[in-house]
Amino acid sequence: MKSLGIVHTESSLGWGGQEIRILTEAQGMIRRGHNVQVLCPPEARIYTEASRFGVPVEALAIGRKNFRGLAAMAGWLRANTGERGPDVMNTHSSTDSWLTALAMAMQVKRTPIVRTRHISAKVSHNRMTRWLYQRAAAKIVTTGEILRKQLIDDLSVAPEKIVSVPTGIDTTRFAPGDRHLARIRLGLPTNKTLVGIVATLRSWKGHRYLIEACAALPPDTGLLIVGDGPQREALKALIKAHGMTERVWLPGNQVDVVPWLQALDVFALPSYANEGVPQALVQAMLVALPCVTTSAGSIGELARNGRTALVVPAQDAQALGEAIERLSADAGLRNELGAAARLHCLERYSLEKMLEAMEGIFQSAISECQ
Repeated sequence: MKSLGIVHTESSLGWGGQEIRILTEAQGMIRRGHNVQVLCPPEARIYTEASRFGVPVEALAIGRKNFRGLAAMAGWLRANTGERGPDVMNTHSSTDSWLTALAMAMQVKRTPIVRTRHISAKVSHNRMTRWLYQRAAAKIVTTGEILRKQLIDDLSVAPEKIVSVPTGIDTTRFAPGDRHLARIRLGLPTNKTLVGIVATLRSWKGHRYLIEACAALPPDTGLLIVGDGPQREALKALIKAHGMTERVWLPGNQVDVVPWLQALDVFALPSYANEGVPQALVQAMLVALPCVTTSAGSIGELARNGRTALVVPAQDAQALGEAIERLSADAGLRNELGAAARLHCLERYSLEKMLEAMEGIFQSAISECQ
């Protein structure tokens, strides 16, 4: 395949699975010989993180759906068309998708747009939204099959126009390790059953239910919460209210989450909304951790109850606690689920599979628009 010029746009200011996927995918595409760049607001976290991934980034005022944002995108497109312009634009959040689509409609030479939709939140069913998905975007990528079906059903998008490409994970980095050694290196207790979650501290990730579930478990059960976000202070207050301060660890965001996962006995992700196929859950499964989760979004494509994970009802702290307690008491079940989960992810969720799929989608969008 010839080298492609790929430009990602991202208006989000936050930091989570979506932004990490963009940079990981961009990094992988650069490694495969493509020219890749990210456009984002200067105050966005992805702007400061891009250099760590070796991804070129340009600041652009596209953080809001307003005239300034539209003018910024239109100006960038005018200055970057022709022989030296991108072959394809890949948009990610709502704001940058709208700005890119509207600005592109003003151009004489139009570059195909691939719209990646990362979350399962409902989309508006109106004429303009149908235009965005049905006509403005050459191809649509979702991070799970349920998200794909949602867009087909809600917006009547042609099925052949939408492809599900779950986020791929580096299967060589995310692998089982020495739990005891990991705990010693991280300063975590070696004499507790350690339950953990790696996720941005947002309400819909369900941290509250995990804290309530662990509060009802024996005191030799510890809880590790890796990540940061808007719910941090509320969660700290909840931990204190349950008298759990001495058995909960909140190390914040970590550049490398592998050792933190390797330190765990059980991984939990009690999300109740907005999920595709969560990266953190795939990562935990590749580390061969037994997992407890819900069926939010496209999690069900990954977590098959009793086979690759234990699946409990969303927003149910009691059921979550019972599942964690069941795993804590049964080493055989932990090993069985962990091994099955790793094998499942090795077969379906590798980084190379994602890169190959995205290359094909970009090439198809370019070919169809020539």
